[in-house]
Amino acid sequence: MSCSAETVEEDDRLIQIKPAIAKQLKKAKYGIADHATVALCHWTKKSFKHEGDCYKHKFYGISTHGCMEFSPAGMHCENRCVYCWRPMEFYDSLKMDPKQVAEPEVILTKLMIERKELINGYYGDSRNDKQRLDESLLPSHYSISLSGEPTMYPKLPELIKYLHSLKATKSTFLVTNGQEPDMIQRLQDEDALPTQLYLSTNAADYESFKRINRPKYDDSWERWNRTLSMLKHLKTRTVLRITLIRDYNDIKEMIPVFAEMVRKASPHFIEIKSYMHIGRSTNRLEHSNMLEMEEIKNFSEQVSKQSKIFSVMDESFVSRISVLQNNERLIERYIPTCVNTN
Repeated sequence: MSCSAETVEEDDRLIQIKPAIAKQLKKAKYGIADHATVALCHWTKKSFKHEGDCYKHKFYGISTHGCMEFSPAGMHCENRCVYCWRPMEFYDSLKMDPKQVAEPEVILTKLMIERKELINGYYGDSRNDKQRLDESLLPSHYSISLSGEPTMYPKLPELIKYLHSLKATKSTFLVTNGQEPDMIQRLQDEDALPTQLYLSTNAADYESFKRINRPKYDDSWERWNRTLSMLKHLKTRTVLRITLIRDYNDIKEMIPVFAEMVRKASPHFIEIKSYMHIGRSTNRLEHSNMLEMEEIKNFSEQVSKQSKIFSVMDESFVSRISVLQNNERLIERYIPTCVNTN
């Protein structure tokens, strides 16, 4: 059998995004590689023209144009969150068989090709900075978030280790919904934690959790709380990202509950942001479900005050987000910019 035939046979065994779904994703400017997806975010595209940077640049010093956002589990997730602006209507599985997933290096090689094709289209616009476009082709930061739940990918530890082995890599962020605490423990045990780990947080009680996350697992609340309890022990930077949705979780009576929750979890940072009425979420929520920045600031100040250990560190008006810092676990907010020497 020829090498090419072996490759085709191997690809046939891999989980693939269904052709009809792939067609819609490509129309929405996603790049696809087997079960993985990549895209250029709104802020990355704006940064090409020097028209602004993502709040992660302001808060932590991350290069916006040097960021690659992708997911190794593009169409897999355990929740159907009401505020999700990703194409979750296409999610159709709660399991990724380790024998049917692509290897980390294969995924990244394919996604880099897809991403290059997406970037190439911006060279034709003279308003874009060619040097930034060139630099963006070799990412310095990887945001493992995009669509789907990345912790469902069974080879995530190997993937993060591979990213950290690349000479240009300065940092990696992983965003999780907390439904796979065993995977988070694996990352710790296998010395494969990202530079910064985010836990999506939008409820401080069970009823709100069910209403907002619409989980598929019967023990979803227990799973999420297991992940929450791990944050203070993980050997990496940790963040709770609280998304506020009007009429769902922004009520004043919940502030003391949130404050107690974050005090016990004790992450290094808390990002409190408004739901944004964009993408697929517009089919489920209204523009009025967004909070104004002044409301975000007030909520953040109250959580900070009542927690007794957090203080407001910074804010981004355009993204409607405030970030709190843990005064009992103070660390440098800006991630070192030195290139990985591995």
